[in-house]
Amino acid sequence: MSLRPTLDFLLYDWLHAESLNERERFADHSRETFDAVLDTCERIAREKYAPHNRTVDTQEPHFDGEKVILPQATHDAHKAFVESGMLSAAQDYEIGGMQLPYTLQAAANSFFAMASVSIGSNMLTSGNANLLMVHGTPMQQAVFAKNEFSGRWAGTMCLSEPQAGSSLSDVATRAVPDGPDFQDDPLGPRYRLTGNKMWISAGDHELTENIVHIVLAKIPDENGKLVPGTRGISLFIVPKKMVDTDGQLTGERNDVALAGLNHKLGWRGTTNTLLNFGEGKFPVNGKPGAVGYLVGQPGKGLHCMFHMMNEARIGVGTAATMLGMAGYHASLDYAKNRPQGRHAQKAGASAGGPAGKDAAKPQVRIIEHADVRRMLLAQKSYCEGALALELYCARLVDEQKTADAQAADDARLLLEVLTPIAKSWPSEWCLEANSLAIQVHGGYGYTRDFPVEQYWRDNRLNMIHEGTHGIQAADLLGRKVLMEDGRGLQLLAARITDTIDRAARVPSLAAHAKALAEALQRIGSATRAAWATGNPQDALANAVPYMQAFGHTVLAWIWLDVAEHALGGDASKALPATAGRVGATDYFFHYELPKIGAWLQVVERRDPTCTTLPEEAF
Repeated sequence: MSLRPTLDFLLYDWLHAESLNERERFADHSRETFDAVLDTCERIAREKYAPHNRTVDTQEPHFDGEKVILPQATHDAHKAFVESGMLSAAQDYEIGGMQLPYTLQAAANSFFAMASVSIGSNMLTSGNANLLMVHGTPMQQAVFAKNEFSGRWAGTMCLSEPQAGSSLSDVATRAVPDGPDFQDDPLGPRYRLTGNKMWISAGDHELTENIVHIVLAKIPDENGKLVPGTRGISLFIVPKKMVDTDGQLTGERNDVALAGLNHKLGWRGTTNTLLNFGEGKFPVNGKPGAVGYLVGQPGKGLHCMFHMMNEARIGVGTAATMLGMAGYHASLDYAKNRPQGRHAQKAGASAGGPAGKDAAKPQVRIIEHADVRRMLLAQKSYCEGALALELYCARLVDEQKTADAQAADDARLLLEVLTPIAKSWPSEWCLEANSLAIQVHGGYGYTRDFPVEQYWRDNRLNMIHEGTHGIQAADLLGRKVLMEDGRGLQLLAARITDTIDRAARVPSLAAHAKALAEALQRIGSATRAAWATGNPQDALANAVPYMQAFGHTVLAWIWLDVAEHALGGDASKALPATAGRVGATDYFFHYELPKIGAWLQVVERRDPTCTTLPEEAF
């Protein structure tokens, strides 16, 4: 089963990606160039990634005392990805990019995520470089970002610390000026960093000749004390190996040392590290302290880092989506080929009574059983719906960068509201899809003879990293729906209402349009009820159920819009693919959207059950 027909429909029939070529930035492109990019990425994913997904799961990275060892398959896949040019696909021609729409880049990258998310975790390198293209100096862009886009160097982001995971205000890594001689360094004001960073994906490896760490640290005040909270956080470029202004290695190591590798449940093909900065193992110029170059202004590090964090969150959502899709395709194939059981006979048709079965008849394939079909349809609705959501968000990125001023600003704000959903919803429900894929396989799904158990293990990370579920929920209800006087929520409601109006004129979708209108109204009233007291603790006590209901409403909108487009042409109505999209829409509205009532009840009541239970009662 190929992903390509689904991508083609979403890109061309639903999002009208070809229309982007009417804009000056993308004028050199056409449907043919878009298809050529998709063909190339699909081929590389099929040849270099998919065959080795199990290899990188069983041959975990290890440290031999000098360097981190990865399987040769990882090196080969990385080389093929770099040579494809996809790291810089959406960048300007002047820096080696293709000036492709980000929508197309996101679609093309989905092939790699589906083939082996563990091999294909290059999102931090591109995110790191994209951050520098916005907040870095021209020299930082030329030396660091361009070498990352070319694939010569890799990139990370270093936020968490052993004592400060999501609580970035408690970051304790220190950055002190490296003397007056280095404040005018061409690469940026130079500091010495000391501290420890935890959970650093791809923090050490030999895939590239250098690794560019983007590090959050605090500059002490005049008394040598760290400023409490997030106000004192600054951002620094800390290369693993020292470089000059021409982007050449000087031959000297920076004072960044691998403290250990984390051994993970899944996603084992990518190193996850503990890094020590400034422990004195590799002193630069005879002095301890990792050399770092300030990005942006002192104390504005978190503002800069959010550029990368938001991109990473959408990347996590895409990874979760494609792992779910891989499990769906595997379980669908299994269900079409696995014979098991027989259909129940009518009353009196056998000795078994009303639910009897005729053992003399041949077994049926399990896709003929109602419950298996339910599980397959659930997976389809979760994964294809999530893919549509991620591509919609990618389209908003292109709107933000290339549309007229008002449309670009609307896209910016819509993306702010949708980012917590784009990260959290696939990480919860495409994980559920992986669980259902195991269930479809039965006992075989729980063994390593089939790939679905690995997909589930790999996907379990996505509810945790780049901001846990609870953090995304607090961001959504505590910030995003309120920002700019709720204008983002109003913009989203207007787009949902437009879909409702169009779908209401399609007889087979009219009931769904009515249900979505009711859900949208309920989201609005629940938002007001949550904040009725003005007390954040009251509002945020049930932020996760709010986010679950909000996400389900967004996905119901996505599916209704997809179905309305699928039914738009008479010829398409008879296609099996159209029936599949309409069937997934029906499933989502009948089985999933009704769940929001239970979630929103506790939000509307500002239910205190979880917050008032005494600790000793647990």
